[in-house]
Amino acid sequence: MIDLPENIQSFLDQKVLTFNHSTFIETDPIQVPALFASKENIEIAGFLAATLAWGQRPTIIKNALRLIACMNNNPHEYLLNTPEDEWDVFLDFKHRTFNGIDCIYFLKALKNIYLNHDGLEQVFTHGYQKDQTISSALVYFRKVFFELEHEHRTEKHVSDVEKGAAAKRLNMYLRWLVRTDKSEVDFGLWKQIPASALMLPLDVHTGNVARKLGLLTRAQNDWRAVEEITAKLREFDPEDPIKYDFALFGLGVFEKF
Repeated sequence: MIDLPENIQSFLDQKVLTFNHSTFIETDPIQVPALFASKENIEIAGFLAATLAWGQRPTIIKNALRLIACMNNNPHEYLLNTPEDEWDVFLDFKHRTFNGIDCIYFLKALKNIYLNHDGLEQVFTHGYQKDQTISSALVYFRKVFFELEHEHRTEKHVSDVEKGAAAKRLNMYLRWLVRTDKSEVDFGLWKQIPASALMLPLDVHTGNVARKLGLLTRAQNDWRAVEEITAKLREFDPEDPIKYDFALFGLGVFEKF
């Protein structure tokens, strides 16, 4: 049995201070978008890095950096100015089950979003404003993302919350782009979605720690679990509940809690 802290909120607040720090970037996929200064490059590099964010983190980072390098380390300019018939270089790209066909469609979808939908921020924001929920933002984003002709297999690489997916990688991506605080780990570039609305990027690590702390009762790591744990974290900090992602993830990965 684990000896639980007497005050779980104070315990997690302290762990946020421990892990929500610039050194966190050194071992996390967020280091990929952190290479850039322009908003569009941060958005695109961040989305691609988040897409690959399952498996061993060193491999995630290595493959994300390789993908960005193939875009001449300027993804926004590459998408808009490099003819698609020159994108065959990505056919050999592979990260777990994400293959070259998936990769090329992702680039086409991102290009479409910037040319015809005013960019990633506008798409997520438009979806959020339908009913002021992240669920709505994720549903709308997925609809826009797959509006071009594509192979059905590629759809598995963008989580579908309407089917109950936890959408860990998309929620992590939104944390990166929406949250901001003095630690400056997250970018805080998107201003029309409040940090208070964000949902926890629930994965094996955060889920296990949350259950050990008595913050999550649901056994499956699905959207209902995301709603349950995020509601609990909002009791601790209604304005910035997802700062506790650093605490839960850090406890699971770095402290093996």
